[in-house]
Parts: sequence; C-alpha cells; structure tokens
Amino acid sequence: MERLKAEAVVLSSVDYGDTDRIVTLLTRSKGRVTAFAAGARKSKRRFAGALEPGTYLNVQLVERRGDTFRLDGADIRETFHSLRDDLARISRALYCLELTRELCRDHEPHPELFDHLLRYLELLSKAAAGPTSLIKFELDALEVAGFRPRFSSCTLCGGELEAPAKFDPSAGGVSCPHCAARVPHGLPISLEVVQALYALQNGSKQPMNASTRSRSRELLNLFIAHHLGRRLKSVDFMSQVGLD
Repeated sequence: MERLKAEAVVLSSVDYGDTDRIVTLLTRSKGRVTAFAAGARKSKRRFAGALEPGTYLNVQLVERRGDTFRLDGADIRETFHSLRDDLARISRALYCLELTRELCRDHEPHPELFDHLLRYLELLSKAAAGPTSLIKFELDALEVAGFRPRFSSCTLCGGELEAPAKFDPSAGGVSCPHCAARVPHGLPISLEVVQALYALQNGSKQPMNASTRSRSRELLNLFIAHHLGRRLKSVDFMSQVGLD
C-alpha cells in the first residue's frame, strides 16, 4: 500500500454521503489525484478549512483500490484568503483551477503546470494579476499539456501570416490567406491579435488592450473547448460576473 507525502493544490471538492468529501488535487510529484477525505464534514478540527478549492497544502495520502487515494492529513501552506473577498478574483481562480483539472490526466506529473498555477494564485491573492495575466496562464497551461496553439506561422503550410487570416481550433492555430480559403470553420483573426498572442507565448509582459484581450479570450475559449470536448463551466460564470 503506497503512502505519499506531497505538495498539493485543491482543484475541486464535492460532498460525499453525510460526512465525507471527495477532493481532486494537483500534486507536484504525482499529478492529478482523487482523494477520499473520510469524516471531513463531520469533524470541525480535521481538515478544517483545508479542502477549499485553491488551497495550497502539504498532504499525506494512502493508496486505495483503483485510482483513488485516502487523504490521511492536510497541512495548510497558503489559503490565498485575500482573493476570496473579491468576486472577480474568485471567478478567475475558479477558471484556472477547472482548466488545470481538465488538462491533466490522473497520476501524470506536471510540475511546470503546478508552478504556473501556484504562481498565478499568488499573483491573484496580491491583486497583482491583471486581465492579460489570465491569458498568459492559459497559454502556459496549454503548452505544458501539449496543446500549444500556433501563432508564429501558418499551421497548415508553415508560410508567413498575412491578412486575412483565420484561427481554426481543429488545425491547431492560425492559417494564412491561401490556406484560410480552405478552412470552412475558421474564425477571422486580425494580425494584431496574432502578434499579441505570439508575444505573450514568448514571455512578453505587455498588457493587451481591451479589444485584443476580448478577442483572444474568445478564440482561446473555442480552442480549449475543442480539445477538451466541452466548454468549461467557469467560462460562463466569468461572463455572468462581467469579465472578459
């Protein structure tokens, strides 16, 4: 029976039965794991405040039958409590947690993604994460998961990008005018948006203007939904809150 101590971020948590809870964790060493927290809702001392989404923990896990672990202990390293007082920051945090959970496979380590998520939560907590930083997190997370959208050249022929270009999630990026004519489901994308996304992929810290940011989020939402097979629930929540 495997016993594991690990750093972890709580991605999601759901009640089970009258007293228990099932928690999805992203661990640095083991990747995404599902853990059964017996009595988590019954005892006020055991796991108190530790199983809320977004909490950074040291956990003690014991392997059970199948792919599920038993959560034997959880020590809080950081709650990021300040972001929980702001609806905009909460909605962005929940989006990143859901995106991370869906991009990962069980027991497949992604230490880079763990670091990206932890860094973004820290920035959010300090109110130091502007709207463009959310797009940066999306691009980083997609790259680590093996879904890097291509903005440097035509994804079909490798040629130089010129207007009018199209963004096609199924093709994996942007198509040049010649190839775009053969992409019936592609969406028009301006070279300004292409260049801004490419720069952000490659380390730019330049904030996007509102229109570029809005179009970038729209296209990335489609790209992510295509590869995951569904639209993330938190996208609609951010829309209801009024965030791009």
